[in-house]
Amino acid sequence: MSHTPSPPPLRRHLRQTRDRLATALITAGGIGVIAAVMAIGVFLAVEVVPLFWSSTDTPRINLDALWLPQSYEGLDMPVHRWQPALPEEGAEPRFGMLPLVWGTLDAALWALVIAVPLALGAAAHSALFMSRRLRARLKPTLELMEAMPGVVIGFIAGLVLAPWLDVHLALGMTLLIMLPPGLLLAGGLWARLGAGLRRRLPMGWAALWLLPWLLLIWGLSSWLAPWLEAWWFDGDLRAWLEVSLGLDYTNRNAIIVGMAMGFAVMPSIYALAEDALSGVPKSLVEGAEALGATRWQSFWKVVLPAAGPGVLSAVMIGAGRAVGETMIVLMASGNTALMTASPLDGLRSMAASIAIELPEAAPGGTHYRLLLLAALLLFVFTFCVNTLAEVVRSRLRRRYHRMGGTS
Repeated sequence: MSHTPSPPPLRRHLRQTRDRLATALITAGGIGVIAAVMAIGVFLAVEVVPLFWSSTDTPRINLDALWLPQSYEGLDMPVHRWQPALPEEGAEPRFGMLPLVWGTLDAALWALVIAVPLALGAAAHSALFMSRRLRARLKPTLELMEAMPGVVIGFIAGLVLAPWLDVHLALGMTLLIMLPPGLLLAGGLWARLGAGLRRRLPMGWAALWLLPWLLLIWGLSSWLAPWLEAWWFDGDLRAWLEVSLGLDYTNRNAIIVGMAMGFAVMPSIYALAEDALSGVPKSLVEGAEALGATRWQSFWKVVLPAAGPGVLSAVMIGAGRAVGETMIVLMASGNTALMTASPLDGLRSMAASIAIELPEAAPGGTHYRLLLLAALLLFVFTFCVNTLAEVVRSRLRRRYHRMGGTS
């Protein structure tokens, strides 16, 4: 039996020194990141505190003025308004924060409504049903979408998607109506195919053979849209919305923001949820199928409950990014500080207001400190959401380790 000679003492000492130096640098980097995050929070808190007591530079702000409706000259009833700069000379600025909070949550909600079903559906199909060869190609591509800059997505949403939907509003509504039953019909037809055809169109490759079907639904919707608009909406969907429902369609609205931000948030939710679903030990799935469960039953009754915390953390991290998104909301929302439940109206988020107004706000003034208060609220929310999501992911990883899976 050959004996491997030990390295010389000098080389061993150099290797140990290098390892210790690398460990120290990594530790210092981690501590530095934590310190930087905490320093940002402390800086924002210190800058915001003077708002709540009188000083020579900044008058005291009443909390009621920020969060409750206020009476303003020229208005008949108390309203929420964020108008820090008014065109009328001598007019009092209006610093109601609730429209900004409403716009932030409204944009995030519509983004999650669009992103979560698509991302979780893609993650479930990729983890459990998709062919390994196709998954090896599509998963990295979907994850790389997360690197697309928000300014590019906002540019496309504001200058391409919004004008297109403004002209083809009836087609967009028809697609919204046709897609869900069209996909269910595709699944029903596939289930009724013969064994030979199903082998040629396997479920693992559905991401490819469904593309011609989606194009067919698009073509059918394009053909039906003018007829549907003429028959159901008297030839003008926009006018029908205004007259019948009292909804005024604006070119850049919450739906446009939701579609653009949903596209931006979807890759991160998909990647985290797919890792959680694919990390469930195979022995659980095989045991369920051995007891007679179908693949869908195994997913719904076994895989999803086991991966539930990971899926929840993926959604939470997506929500944190949606709340803090700036450029997409800035370019696609219209930046109107409204408080309406209509998805066809514009909005204004806290992040967009900070990006637009902070360069023009006088340092130390009320407007400046209120923008930093909005930044502090965003900081606290995203910090809490991301921390909670990481705790959930850590618990899931420990659960998989106890169950014998890989994390």
